[in-house]
Amino acid sequence: MRYRVRGEPRSSALCHCRSCRRASGAPTVAWVTFARSEFEIVAGAPERFESSPGVLRQFCGRCGSPLTYELVREDSIDVTTASLDEPNRFAPSREVWLSHRLEWQPVQPGLAHFEGSS
Repeated sequence: MRYRVRGEPRSSALCHCRSCRRASGAPTVAWVTFARSEFEIVAGAPERFESSPGVLRQFCGRCGSPLTYELVREDSIDVTTASLDEPNRFAPSREVWLSHRLEWQPVQPGLAHFEGSS
């Protein structure tokens, strides 16, 4: 499974929401957001599921790695930062859904913080 993104990201975030935790099995998920037109699958075919109404998630059917999050009503796609070849290029600039944060998960100093989505 391979994909390609082009252009500049619209945003980058560390998400604490319950939905991301359940889909990833991790306490947080780092996302980088691109225009949907700048995302392309170049090898393989990801598996897809609707995690909640109007939300599509893609993952690798071979290894199970979460890949994307899409709100069908928007023209953007969130890509899991850790699935990129160079994830260090896209450090999160904010933390979202802190209202869902696990008590033992630290908040990252220096990032913008939001109780819900930003």
